Amino acid sequence: MIDSINFVSLSSPHGSLLTLGQATPPLGRQGTGTTSAEGATGGDTEAAGGEGGSSLLMFMFLPLILVMILFSVFGQRKERKKREALISSVKKHDRVRTIGGVIGAVVEIKPDTILLKVDESSNTRMTFARDAVQQVLEPEEESS
Repeated sequence: MIDSINFVSLSSPHGSLLTLGQATPPLGRQGTGTTSAEGATGGDTEAAGGEGGSSLLMFMFLPLILVMILFSVFGQRKERKKREALISSVKKHDRVRTIGGVIGAVVEIKPDTILLKVDESSNTRMTFARDAVQQVLEPEEESS
């Protein structure tokens, strides 16, 4: 049941008149909710029912989050092993590409560094960290 309606009238620059109506609830019931025999309002019983649903939702998502974390950890471990195998398999005269995009032939390998020959004509050599090797390139087959 609507006790009152508020009207707002707006006029436009063209001379037309626009009237909007908005119903307001009766003053006795604004935001109080209904009261039961125990003294709890209707809003409080709805909040108590919603709390059980959120804990159930948490228990459903917890295993999903744990599985995602496990896949992430095992995936990283697998990638790290592949990378270590690649770096340890580099040997003299291999053609490699670094993470910076420099391509060269391996001239010398030290425990932490690698010396690459990047230009044959000027005999240019560059020193990189071993971790900078991104890929071992396949040897180019020369056609005769």
